[in-house]
Order: sequence, then structure tokens, then C-alpha cells
Amino acid sequence: MLFVVTSCSKNDSADSNNIDSDLPYISTNINSILFEDTMITKFSTTKSIIISSKNINSNINISVSDEFELSTDNTTFGKTLSINPKDYINIYVRFSPDEIGSKTGNLKIDNSKTNPININLSANAIKLRINYKAFNQQHLAFGSGKNQTSVQNFDLHDTLENIESIKMFIQLDCPSGGCNAWDVFSNIFVKDPNSSKYFEIGRYITPYGIDNKKLERGFEIDVTDFKSMLTGNVELKAFIEVWGSDGWNLSVDFDYVIGEPDYINYQVSEIIQYNRNSLEGVVYGEDESKFDLIKTVSIGSDVESTHLRTIITGWGHATPNDPDGRPCAEWCYRTHNIKINNANTFQHYMGPIGCASNPVSPQNGNWEPDRAGWCPGMEVPVRINKFNNNLSNSTFNYEYDFENWVNDLKSSASNKQAYYAISSFVVLKSNKEINTAIITN
Repeated sequence: MLFVVTSCSKNDSADSNNIDSDLPYISTNINSILFEDTMITKFSTTKSIIISSKNINSNINISVSDEFELSTDNTTFGKTLSINPKDYINIYVRFSPDEIGSKTGNLKIDNSKTNPININLSANAIKLRINYKAFNQQHLAFGSGKNQTSVQNFDLHDTLENIESIKMFIQLDCPSGGCNAWDVFSNIFVKDPNSSKYFEIGRYITPYGIDNKKLERGFEIDVTDFKSMLTGNVELKAFIEVWGSDGWNLSVDFDYVIGEPDYINYQVSEIIQYNRNSLEGVVYGEDESKFDLIKTVSIGSDVESTHLRTIITGWGHATPNDPDGRPCAEWCYRTHNIKINNANTFQHYMGPIGCASNPVSPQNGNWEPDRAGWCPGMEVPVRINKFNNNLSNSTFNYEYDFENWVNDLKSSASNKQAYYAISSFVVLKSNKEINTAIITN
């Protein structure tokens, strides 16, 4: 066993050559400890320190500073210890933070016969998160006795007080026969208790034939915008557009982050949703009049913040190709506009987001080339557009305007059409009680 920190008598020096001498000494097996990120009011995993001593006939005193604690039995912890000298003594130290931030401390080992030993301690305290499990290894597949969709109820956090944010994590595991081979459209919905409609809270694309365990907790999506619905007993719907009997085993969980919210009250309303699956989106480059992309949004009193939340993915290999050979709408780069009162106000660039650098890799297919705004084996970006002006007690016209392009319907692909699966919501916030926005045609 290698001991890297050595303290000998105060009048002499010691090194590895005199460790068996008659001089009093104390040694430890480490000189620093880095703890994992730890939530405030919780404890880190404990770290073990071995203390070796020779020619010591009085107690060894050990102390820690700041938000660190000591124990001899890994059960009862405190700030100081006084232990009888032995050849080898095992003690435990843990991080117990009260405040958020990076922390450094010191563990001191002292005896009247030797110079003190100091061990550097460092850690990072993070906000408290309360975790709730939802779907658990839910098998979604296609075929007799199988289903692409699962609808279930779950008990989530029962109060919104002091909820700073809500994060949703999506894990994909391979069934016993292996994962499905294709990158397919997938999403999670919450049922709005007022309208009984399902609101899309997150979308992702499955990887080609592998799970997403390269990500410690899977795909991560911020779903704070829907926190007024994600409380108490909640109905969730999961969908994976898989066309094989192998499919996927889906697990979903939520972290409710305790802290000071930006605003106490949130309300969310559906503006448009054409997102049941990839091919029930807006047909691009043809007659879009059958899709209601123009709405009137009416906002009540006491609203302090307003933003739009949009998720959009393109599908299809329709022509004419762009000059660089990219067909629509999976591959063709486009810039779409959200018009507010007929003026181009927000832009959505459907361009590359770095598929080749996806940590969920290597995949068993064509995962590296950049798509238009999404990647295989990745969560789909949530596009947030915040209004700078106060919209309390106001009404405005909303239009989602796709960049001009005309499908020539001459594609050699089996799917000659291009589609944009899209959802768009308006989110209102306030520190006062507020109502949802009213959406009309």
C-alpha cells in the first residue's frame, strides 16, 4: 500500500526510507479528495481515508472545515474525531452542502508528536432536485399485440411552490431481440385537464439500432413551460413511430428543481399542433390552405412575460432538390418566419445542428450527415421566442409562414411529399394569478 502523505516528528524529517524507523509518523493514502456534484441538504457518497501511524502513543485528532463531515463507522458523522493510534485506521469523509456553489475545504490530521497533515477537499453543491418516475421500460413496437403508443397516469410533484424548473429525461433501451434499426419520430405529451387535448412537451428521434446510454440520463428536455399541468396525478402519452416488432423499451422520469422560480404562475395554450406523427404534419410545397396556420391570440390581464414555444421537424425526400442536392423536408435547409400582426417577427432556421458530434454514437446507420434542424438519436431542439413588449390585455395575429418552395412531385422516392411536423404554444407567466391565452381562428 502506497502512502502519499507523511508527517514525522516536529524535530525531524521523514520520507519513504525511514518509514520503519523509531521516529513517530503519520501517513495517509491520499492528499486530496474531489466529491461528485451534490444537492444541497443531501450528502455525497463517502470517501475512505486510510491513516497509518507508528510510534504514536497519544490520540490522533482529525477535523474538517466548512460543509464536510467525518465518521469512523460511515454512519455517525461530525466535524471532529479523536482516535487511538493504530497501524491502520479507516475513516470516512462526506460533503454535506447547505448552499449552492463550488466549495473547498481542509481535512486536518494532527498529533502532538508530529507535524499536521492537510488533505484538500473540493466539491460542487447543486440545487435540490426531486425525482419522479413515469414510464418504466415501456415496450413500444408495431405488430400484433403491440402498440406504438402508451397512455398512463402518474403521480408527480403535488405543489408548484418553489419549483424553479422541471427537466424531463428519456431513456431508450433495446428489447431482448435488439433495438429497432431506424431513426424515427417520437414524442411525449401531457393531457391538458381543461381542454382534454394532449400537448406535446418534448420530441426526440430514435437512434439507428442502439440505445442512448451514452447519455447518463438519456435525452434531456426542459418542460418547465408546462408546470401548471405537471402536478398531481398527470396523464402522459408516449409515442414512437416505429414500424418493427422489435421497437424500444422507453423510460421517462422528471426532476423538479427546487429554487426560486422566475415567475410564480405559468399558463400555456396550444396555438397549432400538426404532430401526431411525421407524415401528419403540414404538407410542404403544396396547397397549405387546409392547414390552419393563422390564429388570433388574446391575452388577459396581469401577464408579465410571454413567449412562444415551437418544436418542428421536416420529413420526406421530395424534389426539386436544393442546389447542393438536398431534398425536402428532411434535408433542405430553410428559414421559416413567425409573423405577428403580419410582420416577420421570429425566424426558425432549419439547418445543421451537428449530427456527427452526437455522443449517442456510433449508430448503425446514416446518422452523421446533418439534417434540417434535427439529428438521429437526439432530442429535437425547443425553439423559444420571447416577446420584449408587455402583452397584458392585448390581442395579436399569429401566422407560421414556411419559406417558399414548390414540390414538383417528381421524386423517385416512395414518399414524394415533404412534411413539417410542428407544435407551437404560447406561454404566459406572472407573479399574480392569470388565465390561459384564448386562441381563435
